[in-house]
Amino acid sequence: MKFNIHGSKVKITKPIKSYIEEKLGRLDKYFENPDEITAHVQVRISGYDQIVEVTIPAKKIILRREERDKDLYAAIDLVCDKLERQIRKNKTRMSKKPAKPNLIDFDMSFEVDKQELADGKVVKRKKLDMKPMNEEEAILQMELLGHEFFVYKDSDLDHICILYKRKDGNYGVIETN
Repeated sequence: MKFNIHGSKVKITKPIKSYIEEKLGRLDKYFENPDEITAHVQVRISGYDQIVEVTIPAKKIILRREERDKDLYAAIDLVCDKLERQIRKNKTRMSKKPAKPNLIDFDMSFEVDKQELADGKVVKRKKLDMKPMNEEEAILQMELLGHEFFVYKDSDLDHICILYKRKDGNYGVIETN
């Protein structure tokens, strides 16, 4: 795997760079052609926290994790462990998809524990009556419900939109056509 490592408000020294490459290098075994993949790593500081964000674009699938910790090396460990867990947990979903062989860039020959597969089942379904509302009403409704996201029909655009709370405390909106 190739690496594109850069820092924001932090200098990437050789020991930090080699530690990131060593830890993310463990993920090579999950890719069929790891030499063709570039991992984009951004290290930044926010207050006392060290934040490590890793994005690995493969064919048709993008792996992304962001972790924070007071210790930079602990944040690197966390993000690598969670990326590996994300790959292992979604192995069956990726292999069940009827995809052409050149669309998935993963080597599916690794074993997965039954406990890893047990997580992530659909346990509840809801039907929604889409009452038209604006963004402010949707934010209020989401906050009243205590949810991390809210689906609503935008009264101005007449589209279904998804409002979500970002890690930085702000909001994001996904609009459909």
